[in-house]
Amino acid sequence: MRFLPVAPDCTLIELPDLAATLALFDALEAAALPEVAEVIPAARTLMLRLRPGFQVDAALAARLRALPPAPARATETRAATEIPVTYDGADLEDVARLMQLSPAEVVAAHQTAEWQVAFCGFAPGFAYLTCDDPRFDLPRRASPRARIPAGSVALAGRFGGVYPQASPGGWQLIGTTNLPMWDVARDPPALLQPGGTVRFVARHAIYPAAELPPKPLQGLRILSTAFPITVQDTGRPGRAAQGVARSGAMDPGALRRANRMAGNPPKAAALELTLGPIRLTVDQPVELALAGAIGTAVIEGSPATVIDIRRPFALDAGEVLALTPPAAGMRGYLARRGGFVAPRILGSAARDTLAALGPEALVAGDVIGLDTQPAGPVTESPPTDSLPAPGDVVTLPVTLGPRTDWFPADQVALFLSQTWEVTPEASRTGLRLGGQALSRPLRELPSEGTAPGAIQIPHSGLPVLFLADHPLTGGYPVIATLLPEALTLAGQLPPGARIRFAAAHPFAEIAP
Repeated sequence: MRFLPVAPDCTLIELPDLAATLALFDALEAAALPEVAEVIPAARTLMLRLRPGFQVDAALAARLRALPPAPARATETRAATEIPVTYDGADLEDVARLMQLSPAEVVAAHQTAEWQVAFCGFAPGFAYLTCDDPRFDLPRRASPRARIPAGSVALAGRFGGVYPQASPGGWQLIGTTNLPMWDVARDPPALLQPGGTVRFVARHAIYPAAELPPKPLQGLRILSTAFPITVQDTGRPGRAAQGVARSGAMDPGALRRANRMAGNPPKAAALELTLGPIRLTVDQPVELALAGAIGTAVIEGSPATVIDIRRPFALDAGEVLALTPPAAGMRGYLARRGGFVAPRILGSAARDTLAALGPEALVAGDVIGLDTQPAGPVTESPPTDSLPAPGDVVTLPVTLGPRTDWFPADQVALFLSQTWEVTPEASRTGLRLGGQALSRPLRELPSEGTAPGAIQIPHSGLPVLFLADHPLTGGYPVIATLLPEALTLAGQLPPGARIRFAAAHPFAEIAP
């Protein structure tokens, strides 16, 4: 059992195999340690995050290592879940070559095996499936795809799975299914649960799409926007073991400031604006507030009225608010006194762009309804810290780990010594960085938990810095993880900004 550093309040526990991992997971559940906030099980690891006020140290590691085993799980007889598959995957030929079989033989083996749900993670409804056929121990793709379609049936590293939503990924695709893996109208939303069994059958089936609520006819209207606008609050903490990331505002401080200026509770849902330009209008008089990365704000007219974004302001029906792109920073927040109409899913109205949870993003032509939540006194916004601009060099503090020891010392030094550039491939999921690529071992890493701020090194050697909507498990080694206090700054880095990573201590395991 190894205890690897992730953050001051987080550790990755490495175990010999899946059986040992699930046994420790059961022991942790039975022990119900008060300092443990959540546990993310994976193939050979558990990621442990502590509650505020607690830190990972040698004493905690010793307590975890000494936990007594949990009682054996009660066995339950239940029918296997059948998943109909059309075997049309883009990697089926490559998988056949790796398994030294024909494509037809791969399909037959995939259907003959009885797959068991070991654990859930990566994204809501994504179940990691195992079987006893060693031929399915397959490598990931050398380079992950930027987008894998929802319903893709995939294989990698002794696991099978079905992508519930379109998302990035590096697994080998062998087919597709129309059966939804995740449906918030279902209880529980995830079709597959740990301990259940699955059989794949070669059959095409059509399932009715979930009915969407009608779009509002009146409210705040998006006239134009360079990037989609999302609804954000403080997210969904404590649901990582279900494959649900916290998500929420990338700059929580700016969200709170906008809400306080509007007289709303600090955690109320607001609109997260990415860069710009943006133009919007309203169907009735409203009181609004802006915070974060905002350029010039004006109410169009002759003459135009310039808005002081340090104070709340009124917008009458039919007036147009125009926002220019900010000179620095990436994301701003628009709060409305009384709030917006936004459905809460799993306790939050936040839009998780990777998991496709929460209200749909708003684009030109969309309308969001106006709520009637109680509001209180308003406050002016204090001066905000300066935000990074393209070309600025920003130093981000990191904890080296959990997989720093996968890299030779000279590559760790290169990671810390060079200046990385934020590429245009920047989203709420993460930032792809440009620079001198790192050399890393080509061996496979079993999927394991990842934290916000994880800096993953894929086969290309160019880092990917995970942000709020990151996948909860991944199969590329994480060389370092941002300290929690650096996440807000990272979320405001625009393309063209530059990053230096700084580690206060060398990598070291946590010795019980």
